[in-house]
Amino acid sequence: MALLSLSAPYDFERSTGRFRAFGADLANLWHEGGLHRVVRRVEVRIPAAPGGVDVDPFEPEAEPTLRTLVGEPFDLEAFAAFAAGAEPVLARIAASLAGFRPPLAPDPFEALVTSITAQQVSLYAAVAIRNRLIERFGRRAVHAYAFPSRASLAAAEPDELVALGFSRRKAAYVVGLARSDLDLDGLAALPDDGVRARLIALPGIGEWTADWFLARHLARPTAWPAGDLALRKALAAFYPELHDARAAGERFHPFQNLTAHYLLLALLSR
Repeated sequence: MALLSLSAPYDFERSTGRFRAFGADLANLWHEGGLHRVVRRVEVRIPAAPGGVDVDPFEPEAEPTLRTLVGEPFDLEAFAAFAAGAEPVLARIAASLAGFRPPLAPDPFEALVTSITAQQVSLYAAVAIRNRLIERFGRRAVHAYAFPSRASLAAAEPDELVALGFSRRKAAYVVGLARSDLDLDGLAALPDDGVRARLIALPGIGEWTADWFLARHLARPTAWPAGDLALRKALAAFYPELHDARAAGERFHPFQNLTAHYLLLALLSR
C-alpha cells in the first residue's frame, strides 16, 4: 500500500460520487468504502487517506493512471481564487463543494465509448448498458472489471452490442470507433480544436462527445460542453441571466472545465 498525495482540500467521498450516483460502475467500482479499478491488469483498491488516497497494491508504473483517475491535473486552488475574485455565485458553489476534485477517465477509448453510450439517454440507462458491455467484453478481476479493450470491440459485431441495449446506430459507432485508424493516445498532443476536428470526423461523434472528451479525459481547462442539457439546466438555475450557453463559457475563462463540473454537481445536490 502507498499514499497518493493530493493537494488540499480533497473530499474523497464527494469526488468519487459520480461512480455511485447513477448505479454501480463495474469498471470504477465502489466497494466497501473504496474505489476499485483494474490498472495494468491488476485490481487496485483506492480508499481515502489523510492527504490524499491510499493505493493497494501500488505499482510505480500505474501512478500516472491513478493520478489521472483522481483528477490531480485540476488546479482547485487557482479555481477557487478565480471564483472568489470575480464570480460570487460560483464562489459560493465552490465553497459549498470544497474538496471536489472531478475524476477523469484515464483511457481515451473508454472515455469515448462511455460518452457514446450516454448520448440521448438518461445516465441511469447509460450506466446499465455500459455495465452490460463491460460484463460481456471486459475482464473481471476480483470485484471490478477491466473495461473492454479496443481490440475486443473491434472484433465484435454491432448486433452483439444491440443485444446489450445499444441502439443500432450506437452499436455501429462503437464498433466503428474501435476499428478506426485514429491514434487516440496521440490526441493528447493536439490543441483543443485539433482534438475536436479529429473526433468529429468519426461517425457518431459530435461536439457534445468531443467536448466531454476534452473535459473528462484530457482535463483541458477551457473545455466547455455547452451542448450538455444538464449544464444548460445548471446555468439556468444559477446564472439565469446567461441565455447563450456557449457564449457563457467565456465568462468563466480559463476555468470553464471546473466551472462546468461544479455547476453540474451543485445542481445534482440541490
